[in-house]
Amino acid sequence: METDRLEIARLYHRFGFGPRPGEFKAALNTGVAATRAALLTPPVKDISLAAISEPKITDLGPRPDQKTNELIEFNIQLRQQVKELPLWWLDRMVLADHGLTERMTWFWHGHWATAIGKINFAYPMYIQNQSLRKYALGNFNEMANAMLVDGALQFWLDGGDNTAKAPNENLARELMELFVLGVNRYTETDVRELARALTGYQIVRSNGKVTFNSKRYDAGIKTILGSSTSFNGPAAVNHLVSQSDCAKFIVERIWFRFISSQLPVESAAQLEAAFTTRDTSKLIAAITDSTILSNPSYSIVKAPVEWFAGVARYLNLTPSNLKTSAQLLAYLDKLAQVPFSPPNVGGWPTDESWLSSASAQSRIQFAAWLIKQADLSALTAIAPNKRVAWLQDELGILPFSNRTRLALDGVKTNPAQLLQLAICSPEYVVSA
Repeated sequence: METDRLEIARLYHRFGFGPRPGEFKAALNTGVAATRAALLTPPVKDISLAAISEPKITDLGPRPDQKTNELIEFNIQLRQQVKELPLWWLDRMVLADHGLTERMTWFWHGHWATAIGKINFAYPMYIQNQSLRKYALGNFNEMANAMLVDGALQFWLDGGDNTAKAPNENLARELMELFVLGVNRYTETDVRELARALTGYQIVRSNGKVTFNSKRYDAGIKTILGSSTSFNGPAAVNHLVSQSDCAKFIVERIWFRFISSQLPVESAAQLEAAFTTRDTSKLIAAITDSTILSNPSYSIVKAPVEWFAGVARYLNLTPSNLKTSAQLLAYLDKLAQVPFSPPNVGGWPTDESWLSSASAQSRIQFAAWLIKQADLSALTAIAPNKRVAWLQDELGILPFSNRTRLALDGVKTNPAQLLQLAICSPEYVVSA
């Protein structure tokens, strides 16, 4: 059924990073229910991820004084760690047997957006990434409390500068607006009072260690969202997460990133009810319900990292083994999306923001570079007049439009060029 194909394609491309060779066709045979159940059931151990070595990311300590030999070695190690970190994560996205956990870790990275450019140390970003993965499909209240004492986020939003004598509202404002509640669901007074509750934290920049200094903390009564007590950081976070607006906001955010950034949330009350206990896995289970996934009105443009990970999965390429790693990161930078480097605290844009003539040209060049490093023997073995239809199943997408098929038919005797056009086609770049 065409509806089954649509639902299974969305499960693979929106809640994972796309199918490996043969997976989509096998899923069409086993059906939507079995595919959805497999998606929602993380393995006790992801065998492919277990084979990936952890990156050599360490605490480099404070930056040495200028014009010393120690500074030279420090800078060498720092550059290596900053380069190694995104490659390690891209390997995880591409090689994971169970794509949902890494896909949700990627989502939360854009949600709690923190950029290594300001932190200027890889280790705190690595620790944050581990936290995001730990709670990716877990309890959002626990995640929010973990992020409260996350050194990278605290430093990114000037949490260490927030003291009783000199309040800094950056973390408080973003916690309400971008992380927990959403726009227009709080007042400026709430921001000021929350900032008082978040005083006292200090951060070691090189390793992200967060400590609490009671001498810098405002112990007075604060009134936040109508409740008055001597809120401290954890109590304030718990209070925010308990609000009904929190459920509305997280449902909206996941809908916006996984289902549609153009059309409003379908069955909002039902989805918010699924998030009553703040269990993210239950919300994902509800949002992957067939009544939502089978609606043909919803489309999402793949962000550059999602597009790359899907292509690399299909081509059986390991990101860190590509020639060269620097070139890979350069291509992603041209497409304006490199892991650990969101443009601002709001994260990356979504949907049609990624569709421009410049990005299309860069994507075509990127695709050619990847294909040169791939084994195309399986495609070459298919008769030229059957290759276009075969690729639809291999890539896990809806049938090509007449316009796309006409372009693909014109190069069907050239496997490399055919694949290049297919993975840059609207049907692949846009998850229908």
